[in-house]
Amino acid sequence: MTTSTGFDALLLLSFGGPEEPAHVRPFLENVTRGRGVPPERLDAVVEHYMHFGGVSPINALNRNIIAAIETEFDSAGIDLPVYFGNRNWHPMVEDTVAAMQSDGVERALVFPTSAWGGYSGCRQYHEDIARARESVGAGAPDLTKIRQYYDHPLMVSAFADAITSALGQLPPDRRSGARLVFTAHSIPSAADANAGPPTDGGHLYSRQVEDASRLAAAAAGIDEYDVVWQSRSGPPQVPWLEPDICDHLEVLAAKGVDAVVVCPIGFVSDHLEVVWDLDTEAEEKAEELSISFARASTPGADVRFAKMVVELVREHIAGVSARRIGAVRSYGETLNGQRCALGCCETPARPVRS
Repeated sequence: MTTSTGFDALLLLSFGGPEEPAHVRPFLENVTRGRGVPPERLDAVVEHYMHFGGVSPINALNRNIIAAIETEFDSAGIDLPVYFGNRNWHPMVEDTVAAMQSDGVERALVFPTSAWGGYSGCRQYHEDIARARESVGAGAPDLTKIRQYYDHPLMVSAFADAITSALGQLPPDRRSGARLVFTAHSIPSAADANAGPPTDGGHLYSRQVEDASRLAAAAAGIDEYDVVWQSRSGPPQVPWLEPDICDHLEVLAAKGVDAVVVCPIGFVSDHLEVVWDLDTEAEEKAEELSISFARASTPGADVRFAKMVVELVREHIAGVSARRIGAVRSYGETLNGQRCALGCCETPARPVRS
């Protein structure tokens, strides 16, 4: 079935999320399997989901992205069906790859809904691909993961316009003094130290987040900003990237800041960790501190995001040069090939809980 481009499908590979209340606990158990997360922490996260009816928006948002990609493929003359698979909830990637094989797909590109380096942002997607192919067995499609894309100019411009729009949502008398605050998902400090090829000095994830923030702020015409973290889930004795967004809001309030624009630079879509950690917890903290709060939108619903996917695909099917504007290297295309090295982004061994 392989076409003249060398590929005959695109697989959008994502994290997954529950779509009804009965799915929430099994989904979270999938996410945290082997991580030693205590049951009481899961109970707290279950309540976050129940606050939204037990439904995560992530699957619906990804289906919207797929529809937009299909439209852009049609406009660009790219004849590739788009499949959808997840790591942690249905449609599971193993089932999707089995369906692809049944449909005659021989070689497909994989677009991950993570723009980043590091274990969770990149290497784990390679592991998902390998696990899915192994589950299908002989005749499983060859799957090639698309590179990290944190600094693609289309995504940067979408974030920049979202920042400008959010600034306009603040009270007019507070806009000039508003502080721009970028957030991304926190990870254990040890995992960040291991992020990237061993020869590249580590900390690839946090360096890319900082670089993406620099790019988006510059594109929005803003000189001063902060980079903070959110969505920590590990035990308190394990160091994670800091400061947390809510703690940082307290610091800003103590300095007399009375307005913030929060940009979730680390997220593609407005899924639960955005609408709970930012639109609920952080916004409530800002209100408590008398800080006006506006949150920039994520780029997934912006047409430029689907156009970016087209460009990333064309790098493979048409030899188009990669468009990158960042100062930090990107990897991620093949696990042990040109863009990734043996031992790249290995996750540190987790301590045994007694």
